[in-house]
Amino acid sequence: MKQGSKHSSLYGEKIVLSRHAEAFLEMLAVERGASSKTVESYQSDLKAFEEFVAKRGEISSETSTEMVRSFMASMGSAGMAPTTMARRLSALRQYFAFLVSEGTRKDDPTASVDSPRRGRPLPKVLSESDVELLLAGARAVKGPRGVRLVALVETLYATGLRVSELVGLPLGALARDRSVVTVRGKGGKERIVPLSLPAREAIEAWLPIRSRFIATDKTSPWMFPSKSAKQGHLTRGMFAVLLKELAVGAGLSASAVSPHVLRHAFASHLLAHDADLRSVQQMLGHADISTTQIYTHVLDERLKSLIRNFHPLANGMANDTV
Repeated sequence: MKQGSKHSSLYGEKIVLSRHAEAFLEMLAVERGASSKTVESYQSDLKAFEEFVAKRGEISSETSTEMVRSFMASMGSAGMAPTTMARRLSALRQYFAFLVSEGTRKDDPTASVDSPRRGRPLPKVLSESDVELLLAGARAVKGPRGVRLVALVETLYATGLRVSELVGLPLGALARDRSVVTVRGKGGKERIVPLSLPAREAIEAWLPIRSRFIATDKTSPWMFPSKSAKQGHLTRGMFAVLLKELAVGAGLSASAVSPHVLRHAFASHLLAHDADLRSVQQMLGHADISTTQIYTHVLDERLKSLIRNFHPLANGMANDTV
């Protein structure tokens, strides 16, 4: 083996890189023009792999598919993130492709190794008390802008609309009795979403003063018109800014609140109160129910958190009174 820099990795023992790995890194730098940071990243991944196989009496250039799978399994057992595992497997794929192209070996041991599945990140969700804080903050805003803000937040929380659907709602989308709103979503598909009593009341308060946000010489077909926006209605960006200002005023983190977070809150709070998953799917406008099921995972995580934080046996301590 060619001498190289020593390394202490996840597996603890210090080793040096093999001459084949060093040749691969040199090729990245010289032929592909990879940056020093990129080369260092590949170097770190290859060192971790070479140390792993060395402890099992093999060298990387001659290792088997089974050994690559064992390496991947060991990272999973160590709790390594799927993104890190996927990056390391990608580095190995390129390394062995290089060895094949150089004639060092005839096969690629990573060819039949599946990449680790990357779990879908759980959406940010506000608690019901956080939403109440937002609504209370909106009600405290004086004048027509406050009335509009209450109508916007109540409508969003009551329907779970996408922000583009909310700001682009035509006035004609409202039923005459204000009980439901007809939404045209992705792909032009229409769905009917019921409005809560607070949302209906907020809209009833908003409609009489809606004209104040329309230029005097014009009419507007939009429920939430705007004099300044080119499209004639409140923009997604402006509504997002209004929400963040509202969050700060309510004592919440601005980064934790967005129109989409309120959509998440709508779905998770309905499910927490035993709403039917299929009904929530229809109201959200999800084509596939698996997209809606992510909110059940949010509830599972909350339950686990409650148990960890408050259950008397969570820390392994028995409680004789249980």
